[in-house]
Amino acid sequence: MISPEDIEKLASLGRLDLSREEKERLGTEIESILGYISEIQHVVGEAEVPLGKQELRNVVREDNDVDESGIYSKMLLDEAPDREGNYVRVKKIL
Repeated sequence: MISPEDIEKLASLGRLDLSREEKERLGTEIESILGYISEIQHVVGEAEVPLGKQELRNVVREDNDVDESGIYSKMLLDEAPDREGNYVRVKKIL
């Protein structure tokens, strides 16, 4: 079981200010989370990982529904607070 000191340490690491009730509830929740993780580790530990060279391939979708070039440019430029020609003008940052 996780101790109240461990809960306090976790709360301080997370910079959380927890009430006494929250700390008690968190203790039981952490116990159930850790139990679930141990079940997952048990299942993963039983799985066989095939050895050897595996075929790698990229899965790429076709760009079939591409918008016409510049279709939204005028609307975007009309919404910009300041523009110069066909460009949005922004403050110089350097």
